[in-house]
Amino acid sequence: MPISSITRRAILAGTALLIVAPAVQASDLKVTIGYQTVVEPSKVAQADGLYEKALGATIDWRKFDSGADVVAAIASGAIDIGYVGSSPLAAAASRELSIETIFIVGLIGESEALAVRNGSGIEKVADLAGKKVAVPFVSTTHYSLLAALKHEGVDPKSVEILNLRPPEIAAAWERGDIDAAYVWDPALGQIRTSGEIIVDSAKVAEWGAPTFDAWIARKDFSEKHPEAVTGFVRVTGDAYAEYLKDPQAWSTSSEQAQKIAKLTGAKVDDVPLLLKGYVYPSLAEQASADYLGGATAQAIAETSAFLKEQGRIDAVLPDYASYVTTKYVTEAAASN
Repeated sequence: MPISSITRRAILAGTALLIVAPAVQASDLKVTIGYQTVVEPSKVAQADGLYEKALGATIDWRKFDSGADVVAAIASGAIDIGYVGSSPLAAAASRELSIETIFIVGLIGESEALAVRNGSGIEKVADLAGKKVAVPFVSTTHYSLLAALKHEGVDPKSVEILNLRPPEIAAAWERGDIDAAYVWDPALGQIRTSGEIIVDSAKVAEWGAPTFDAWIARKDFSEKHPEAVTGFVRVTGDAYAEYLKDPQAWSTSSEQAQKIAKLTGAKVDDVPLLLKGYVYPSLAEQASADYLGGATAQAIAETSAFLKEQGRIDAVLPDYASYVTTKYVTEAAASN
């Protein structure tokens, strides 16, 4: 065979490899994401496999019962992106964990609440003194519980506060081991059938202690795979836009409600109401001063100061701006 033919074939083969290489590398990307059983719109995108398609990656979805567990997994390098509440986020940032907040899920309202057992004799927050109250420690509900006690002038030491994860709360409630619990769904939906809600996080926010949920990423991962983080943010933002476009369409009989219920364990009949328990900022709003562009870092600082006051963290940083970024929401919005 002439050398020219061999050379031509080699060049063609090499060119083909160069063309194929990026696709192979993209499909080889593996991302581990820690999610929680919170009822929110992006669960539909998760169920439909939209994240895998957008990132061109294999995703290992790992379910966690609390933000504290998510933070521990982030710290150990077990997950790349995780879903947390503002309280565990503040605790993680105060420990100077190498993370950044990439997307604000929403401001928490009625989706988290303090439920008291029927017959417990508890009618208001002040009645919690001397009672057993369960809550996942260093969670947004823990923060809200402490804030509610402070607002109502109740010494936290007068309350027997138990550190239980949501599934453990539901089991303890069933056994009659606890008098009250501050938690979210599906555990909240289970315990409220034999109890009553006396305060929720919307009311606690009015008292000056707002909470929110967010997606965070390990900085070493986002620096190495910025396009993957942008893709993740874009899909999440699109999911919220779909919901905000017509919330009424996400009814109990909708495919969206069915998918969310299956992923979270919530009752499908409760999904529409639970979705309304948040205030969701759009992708276009994410980078504004009200969210990642300023208010988020300030909220983390204020939450950290409260946690320090309550003895939950050792120190407060002078500035939390480095734990928040607008980079990915800005790029995702521009690409849309």
